[in-house]
Amino acid sequence: MKKAGTGNHRARSPRAMSGRIHPVIIYPICHPDSLIDLEILYEFIAGLDADKVRYSRPITVMDHKTNHAARANKKFQAFKEKTVARHSDLLEAWCVDTCQMWYTGLGEAYQRGKSGDVYWLIPGDFNYASGPGKEVMGHLHDLPEIIEELDQDICIGEIETEHDNPKHLIDTYGTFALMYNWFPEAAREIRLFTERPRSEFFAIRHEFLGEMLEHRWYAYEQTMVMLLQAVMNKRRISRYSVGHITDMPDGYESLSSAIQQVERTERVLKSHWRDLHTTQPGWLNGYRDLELQSEQVCRTAWRILQGMLK
Repeated sequence: MKKAGTGNHRARSPRAMSGRIHPVIIYPICHPDSLIDLEILYEFIAGLDADKVRYSRPITVMDHKTNHAARANKKFQAFKEKTVARHSDLLEAWCVDTCQMWYTGLGEAYQRGKSGDVYWLIPGDFNYASGPGKEVMGHLHDLPEIIEELDQDICIGEIETEHDNPKHLIDTYGTFALMYNWFPEAAREIRLFTERPRSEFFAIRHEFLGEMLEHRWYAYEQTMVMLLQAVMNKRRISRYSVGHITDMPDGYESLSSAIQQVERTERVLKSHWRDLHTTQPGWLNGYRDLELQSEQVCRTAWRILQGMLK
């Protein structure tokens, strides 16, 4: 597999792009009390919407639960109608979780696209109005352009964190530890490309997205599954440093939430392993062995996270 894209890259000019970029914005499931981060984000989206040559009409995915929970919030309703719907096509759907929102938005964008296009996922629940957030906004468009510049199939955006950051701890002691148990060879390969296998920032080429949409799409941890499939199918992977930005403004992650994320990761990996191996003779014995080891990995991760997440 070609290894490329270990940092940020200067993007090509719009004329050099062979396809169009399709921005897909995932509106926060829990509408925030303050609109400041979303206002900054949609100023950015307005700029994308204005560039009809490079970008397709942006799509915003909003869970119906969000709309119902904030139906009495006049600021939310005004923002939804005057800003979100003005600068993007608003797509509302009932979704189990964020990854199902991805499926809805990327699927709709894919239907509008063609070979050579790039699909760009933009999460809506980060601190875009902060100093680092505004800096990120200034170069975030480079992420999808790397797909074209380096002829890649998927580009993962890495958030910069300290080693005691909750997301880093969960990925180190939970995500990767479980991946090494269920898919050791693929996990070693993925670790060469990224330390954020669950990133919400990514861009993906039309052909590879089509493959992923036609197979099982998980309601949780879909980025991890796409990376596993990319490695197994010898797809071209790159990474991009997004910068210091967070969806946890107070820097806090509860132990309960961390355990839930580890459990979710294990559930997806077990399901994905079965999808790939149940046609093979003797698969159940192998599965039982891996499941026992997986249980020990989870228990170890819980103990470590309990000691580190205060």
